[in-house]
Amino acid sequence: MRKDELRTPCYVVQESKLRKNLEILKSVRQETGCHILLAQKAFSMYHLYPLIGEYLDGATASGLHEARLGYEEMGKENHIFSPAYKEEEMPEILKMCDHIVFNSPAQFRKYKDQVRAYGRRTDGQDGSADTGSMYGGCAGGRSMGLRINPECSTQEGHAIYDPCAPFSRLGTTLEQMQAELTEEEISELDGFHFHTLCEQNSDDLATTLRAVEEKFGKYLHQMKWVNFGGGHHITREDYDLELLKKCIRHVKETYDVEVYLEPGEAVALNAGEMITEVLEIVDNGMKIAILDASAACHMPDVLEMPYRPPLKDAWEPNAEESVVCREGSETAEDGSLHGECAGGRQYIYRLAGPTCLAGDVIGDYAFDHPLQCGERLEFQDMAIYTMVKTNTFNGMNLPDIVLEGENGECEIVRTFGYEDFKSRL
Repeated sequence: MRKDELRTPCYVVQESKLRKNLEILKSVRQETGCHILLAQKAFSMYHLYPLIGEYLDGATASGLHEARLGYEEMGKENHIFSPAYKEEEMPEILKMCDHIVFNSPAQFRKYKDQVRAYGRRTDGQDGSADTGSMYGGCAGGRSMGLRINPECSTQEGHAIYDPCAPFSRLGTTLEQMQAELTEEEISELDGFHFHTLCEQNSDDLATTLRAVEEKFGKYLHQMKWVNFGGGHHITREDYDLELLKKCIRHVKETYDVEVYLEPGEAVALNAGEMITEVLEIVDNGMKIAILDASAACHMPDVLEMPYRPPLKDAWEPNAEESVVCREGSETAEDGSLHGECAGGRQYIYRLAGPTCLAGDVIGDYAFDHPLQCGERLEFQDMAIYTMVKTNTFNGMNLPDIVLEGENGECEIVRTFGYEDFKSRL
């Protein structure tokens, strides 16, 4: 099936672009000896886990269901971190996960004996055999780590995604660790985990590492592994790979530990798109195109971050042009802007979803032609944080999930319908 034959809306993941990202990640692994895991929270299209497993060491999870998905569908290293674990879920987590990372001293103290005992089972089985993997010095059992907060924020304007923001619930500060854990208990930890980045370059990692070493350096020599977490935009064109490799080698050689990275976005960055159709065009001071894709349901980060997703063959009008369009003072009947404010003819539309939410708006876009009902639009970089965050508000159907092969042929991996809406209620 070709792309123009697909029903809309749909997510289309492009195998060639995914492989390109995976090749970059594989080269980092090979040149530094680090372990790289897929952070499933960003991309959980398990149809592609066999392919991803050819390049990466395994997967990491934020909860039981993600852990089970990585265990069943990738079957390699399987890690988990949660701010707090449910007691009834820990036995299943122990069966499936090699590394269990705790968020606080209290969580570590609550579960550490249970985790250690898993390697001393009385049923004649070796606890390390369940996943077929044995990493991080946890032979015969499971490896335990503590998420640390180096109190080093390198982000600007996105406190919602900043684990080092004031009053953050994520990670343990040095002061908290020293106050709540004895030296003997700290020595029971196998590793430290920190995750402070979001869509950032390796210079911010280097800054963070300096803070980690300054605060926690005396304990790093006791560890078997250090996990750099996620947020590394490793496959972005301007990413400084050499500095990343330098950071990895420095930690490995200085502290004699294994180093882990958990990229999510970097695995499928720019490797997918969402195809949508224009259903209707209305005019209320500006042209508004109503699509069959919803910001609220199909790309919730647009409203949550917020951000404006890139759109093929369209561009962002500048503020002056948008004001003119809304006021209508220089807008032609066909919706175009012209004259000195636009620098030529262009057509500006507000793209919006079909739900009842008044704010279900994707953004304002400029085109070189007037849009028509039935026309298809292609939003870019739609593989990450989309499929994993969709919802069925208003009974909206979920987009099909499609894999575009390297030959351009499309395979429909998953479709959805009424029962998917009804079964959740």
